[in-house]
Amino acid sequence: MMLLVFFCCLIQPDKIVAILIFPTSYTKIRYVYVWHAITGYWGGVRPGADGMEHYQSKMQYPVSSPGVQKNEPCEAFNSIADNGLGLVDPDKVFSFYNELHSYLASAGVDGVKVDVQNILEALGGGHGGRVLLSRKYQQALEASIARNFRDNGIICCMSHNTDNLYSSKRNAVVRASDDFWPRDPASHTIHIASVAYNTVFLGEFMQPDWDMFHSVHPMAEYHAAARAVGGCAIYVSDKPGNHDFDLLRKLVLPDGSILRAKLPGRPTGDCLFSDPARDGKSILKIWNLNAHSGVIGAFNCQGAGWCREGKKNLIHDVQPGTITGAVRGRDVSRLQEVAGDGWNGDVVVYSHVAGDVTVLPKDAALPVTLKPREYEVFTVVPLKRLPNGASFAPIGLIGMFNSGGAVTEVRCAGGAGVEVKVRGAGTVGAYSSARPKRVAVDSEAVGFSYDDGSGLAMFQVGVPERELYSWTVSIEC
Repeated sequence: MMLLVFFCCLIQPDKIVAILIFPTSYTKIRYVYVWHAITGYWGGVRPGADGMEHYQSKMQYPVSSPGVQKNEPCEAFNSIADNGLGLVDPDKVFSFYNELHSYLASAGVDGVKVDVQNILEALGGGHGGRVLLSRKYQQALEASIARNFRDNGIICCMSHNTDNLYSSKRNAVVRASDDFWPRDPASHTIHIASVAYNTVFLGEFMQPDWDMFHSVHPMAEYHAAARAVGGCAIYVSDKPGNHDFDLLRKLVLPDGSILRAKLPGRPTGDCLFSDPARDGKSILKIWNLNAHSGVIGAFNCQGAGWCREGKKNLIHDVQPGTITGAVRGRDVSRLQEVAGDGWNGDVVVYSHVAGDVTVLPKDAALPVTLKPREYEVFTVVPLKRLPNGASFAPIGLIGMFNSGGAVTEVRCAGGAGVEVKVRGAGTVGAYSSARPKRVAVDSEAVGFSYDDGSGLAMFQVGVPERELYSWTVSIEC
């Protein structure tokens, strides 16, 4: 697997200490990112510390607005407000970032996760206000990232204040939600819903980040399915040696790559003005697009929400009911873009959990019923009409959450033939209205199964020797 490891950077006088704990058997780590706060550490940089005088940091005491304090009092913020923060002079902060990042880069670090960014909006006094302070810090941060790390190696976190968002010109990846809280049962459904709705805004100019999750957890599949349709990077924060590899293999291919959808995952149009966490009736549907298909994640998020009195997420319904909704081809808003000319709106829908294949005419609905904290992932494939009258739709790797992400190319090859390129390894599924006469992978005929009732044809592809390799599959219908 391709591993991305985050660890903490402590800034001390005359040295920078990076702390990382993981088994020495993890020999295939390819990328390492280091965590630090936008002010260096939670408490900033100590004023006058030996070797750090040139940063000209000064103790400041952040002041939060009454509205923020009333809505969500924060122990971490209150601690900083009481004890103060050593804020590097905004005119010296590029020097601070550059020295920090150049040291990390020289040690082989590939990028940084820069946290606690919203603290700047409470530190604007004496610096021209919060907007000017945030702008100076963001400009310095981006300049240092560009100088020291390839591929714009930064993930932004705790940065939803508009001062930071609108001052960012190069930063591309931004956390779109609160943390994954493994021990808080109220948090999991809210996590999925909040990222989806935040992405309506953030996804227009940033790449939303869904945060880490545990692959060994009662809600692991729920979180994994959401990441699969989120169009985001996949992170797990498992305890070393404690992994559910069967689950991870639904997200990650043998070469370590993922079947990442093309866009940030957003709520479907009919979900925009519903409340899938509180109204007791609405399913949350999140749509995305692949190269030749769409994908929809459906989630029962009912039962928990933010409590205005308790100032935290609470379960308000310990036994939320089973809810019913529907999936349609038009739920994938931009499916026409990948369907090609001549598409009449008909789709084939593959249900990941149920394993069902359904042909949906244009505007027809597929009923969906979900119990509390259940999910389903639907691969939505435009139905192609072949010159010989048969209908065909390549589903992809049916063992993956985002099956259609494995299909990289589709083209007609003669009157009854289709050529499909597929990444990865495992069981490939395709819908055909007629039993295929022949299936070949890289020009070699392979065995396949065909279900007359559903039209599902299945066959196997092995583990490719090269990374990011696409098998060439020829199907004669």
